[in-house]
Amino acid sequence: MQKSLVIVESPAKAKTINQYLGCKYIVKSSIGHVRDLLTKKNKKKDKTKKSTSNSTEQDTLIHQIGIDPYQNWKAEYHILPGKEKIVSELKNIAKKVDCIYLATDLDREGEAIAWHLKKVIGGDSSKFRRVVFNEITKRAIKNAFKNVSHINMNRVNAQQARRFMDRIVGYMISPLLWKKISRGLSAGRVQSVAVRIISEREHVIKNFIPEEYWKLSISLIFEEKKNIIVDVTHYKNKIFRPTNKKELDIAIEKIKKSCFIVKNREDKILYRTSPPPFITSTLQQSSSLRLGFSVKKTMFLAQKLYEEGYITYMRTDSTFLSKHAVKKVRTYIKNFYGDHYLPKEPNIYSNIQNSQEAHEAIRPSDVKIKNVNSSNLNSDAQKLYRLIWNQFIASQMSSARYQSTAIIIIANEFKLQKNEKIVIFEGWTKILKEEKSIISDIASLKIGSLLLYNKIIPIQKFTKPLPRFNEASLVRQLEKKGIGRPSTYAAITSKIQEKGYIKIKKNQLYAEKMGQIITVRLKKNFSNLLDYNFTAHMEKKLDQIAENKIQWKHVLNSFFEDFSKKLEQAKKSPEEGGMEPNIIVMTSFECPVCYKNMGIKNAITGVFLSCSGYNSEPKQRCKQTINLIPLNEFNQNQKEEKTKKINRCEKCKMAMDSYFINKTLKLHICINNPSCIGYKIEKGDFNSPVYLSKIIQCEKCDSNMILKTGRFGKFFLCINKECKNTRKILSNGEISDPKLEPIPFPELLCEKSNAWFVLREGVSGIFFAANTFPKSRETRSPFVEELAKFQHLLPQKILYLASAPLIDDKGNKTIVCFNRNIKQYYIGSKKEGKFTGWSAVFINQKWCILKKN
Repeated sequence: MQKSLVIVESPAKAKTINQYLGCKYIVKSSIGHVRDLLTKKNKKKDKTKKSTSNSTEQDTLIHQIGIDPYQNWKAEYHILPGKEKIVSELKNIAKKVDCIYLATDLDREGEAIAWHLKKVIGGDSSKFRRVVFNEITKRAIKNAFKNVSHINMNRVNAQQARRFMDRIVGYMISPLLWKKISRGLSAGRVQSVAVRIISEREHVIKNFIPEEYWKLSISLIFEEKKNIIVDVTHYKNKIFRPTNKKELDIAIEKIKKSCFIVKNREDKILYRTSPPPFITSTLQQSSSLRLGFSVKKTMFLAQKLYEEGYITYMRTDSTFLSKHAVKKVRTYIKNFYGDHYLPKEPNIYSNIQNSQEAHEAIRPSDVKIKNVNSSNLNSDAQKLYRLIWNQFIASQMSSARYQSTAIIIIANEFKLQKNEKIVIFEGWTKILKEEKSIISDIASLKIGSLLLYNKIIPIQKFTKPLPRFNEASLVRQLEKKGIGRPSTYAAITSKIQEKGYIKIKKNQLYAEKMGQIITVRLKKNFSNLLDYNFTAHMEKKLDQIAENKIQWKHVLNSFFEDFSKKLEQAKKSPEEGGMEPNIIVMTSFECPVCYKNMGIKNAITGVFLSCSGYNSEPKQRCKQTINLIPLNEFNQNQKEEKTKKINRCEKCKMAMDSYFINKTLKLHICINNPSCIGYKIEKGDFNSPVYLSKIIQCEKCDSNMILKTGRFGKFFLCINKECKNTRKILSNGEISDPKLEPIPFPELLCEKSNAWFVLREGVSGIFFAANTFPKSRETRSPFVEELAKFQHLLPQKILYLASAPLIDDKGNKTIVCFNRNIKQYYIGSKKEGKFTGWSAVFINQKWCILKKN
């Protein structure tokens, strides 16, 4: 036996590493985790054990979560479904090799995967070695195999402690939430804290009352033709901020009669140091702000770049750079930008407090590679790589220099100010274009210079609440509070959206009603669980476990003891201090079916009205519900939004959420509902969403369709239970067109398989797809000549496409294209697989050519 087995997590990583290791190594992938804690749904029934009436709630809990907190945290692990074949293959190879290298990722999760692999493979433990590397390059791989070690059980235990706590919270609180509030709910140790952050911001925004104020700028003339615009900052040595038009007009009259003299001028040189290289959180934030990528997408692309060998490990909170990397980048800067852009000594950045690992920052593996070149990476991965490359280069460049000028002008009792900053030397901003150089004529202004009044520029403004979080700012807030770690940010932001507690709209995070209710209930009954300091303190304890400073089971015991007491208290009735149930607040609105009063009910899908007749005898039961449409989902005029009156609850004086019942009725509900029973019904003829006033008929069975709300938004559902047809509500409030049924085109054969094409419709219009999908995933756009040839197969909806020009003015074949922004088809042409720029659109029942070649 001469060969060695190397196990990594992903096939892409295995393929890249295989290029650098010789034929003596067999590189295999585990494809992530191979085993997990045993749960009730995957535990096989043990026929040898008979159930007894003495089974306790503790036994049931242990049976469900796979860990026993009452027996020194004994855990039961099992092979994950679908991984049996992989484990079997690894075991067989392991028997034939001398050494097994566990080369999983270098964070705690990777350490735990390595430990699990060792456990499931078994055999002689002396054969196992731990290998870690920060980048997948030949140099890094060779060095890693020269410095092998063993599995660090302290880090494994830190990961297990996190996993056990999260499982305890999720599995033990969720049944309570189902019983007390609503079915389908769950809680998470860190996710619930993130929901609290967003919910509390939502509460502040909804109760915020805008206040009017005015900003005043004045245009002044000097040296006959030169102009300067200055801001009025003070009046009688107090900040100038008129709160109404009357105050402003009085100030304007006084200013017009004043003389404008330069009292002071201050010129100085400012330096702006280069930003540090990316860590996980700053990469996620920059990717969101500059590229518009979600946190989840950013980490997915970064993982691909790492596995392909283009960047260093992407889960890190350290700004440290290796000497090798610094030497390479300084040489690159000197060669391509010159000595002026290279600082005398390398730039060194301090790490954030409680930095988890002594990893490197995220940087390119090879600074000479400016663009990725791999068939496995798309254009978005290219954009992310350039973002990382630019940040890394900029981090080791000289500071940018600015000429800062501050001019103070006195106009009787008013103080006016002009601040200006001009770029003298670009420095690192040559790479990261963050500011534009300002060209001004104020260099000639000196102390004592006299200026002449030109015109007043008043601007009305209103105070604004704190902005809603987006994914990037939420990650920044979590990092600031010490909650979570680099490996958890993506999971946190994704999980709270998947659960339906938070929704994202126009890149902003909104707290859903159920998310707010859960936050209030958990905050009252599980104060530690949602306490920012407690959660951050727990992260520090996990770090201490990894550093072998404290015992992991001691941390778990302390946590579980306190948690168990609070859980038992929460199970009691509200009168005994238990969790309050999700009560139904009854209204005066009558059910359109049985005329009984309807109540306000909250669920994971939103707020709705439910008939009180539901509690009647089964034969007399009324199941009527009415979906409520939030007003904030309906596009309102921006000016009205600024000055609109906030409805206040008569009972607790808090703000109220507003909903459409129909086009003539609004329902205003206290934001503290269901804790507060305040509500108000408003009648009128409202400018409401289109779908509230439309009667939709099913195009398949001619039955009526009713409005429903699901986890993925609002939709119309056919009342015919056998039909099950649906129509989406689009983001603009319009109802989607009827779906195009797949149309077989057996005469059109696929190129990459023996399949034939089917015409389908998606979010990007019609397209041809293989009839054997998903076995064959071949797709393409239809040629117009194909639609013309088989127009007898086309429905009326798209029949007009068959009459489009078959070729452009250069004889190139035309294809069907779709503009997603305006939901309109048009015709384009291609030559050698690339668009020519020629296009035509269907206007007034005829095809019009917009662009020629």
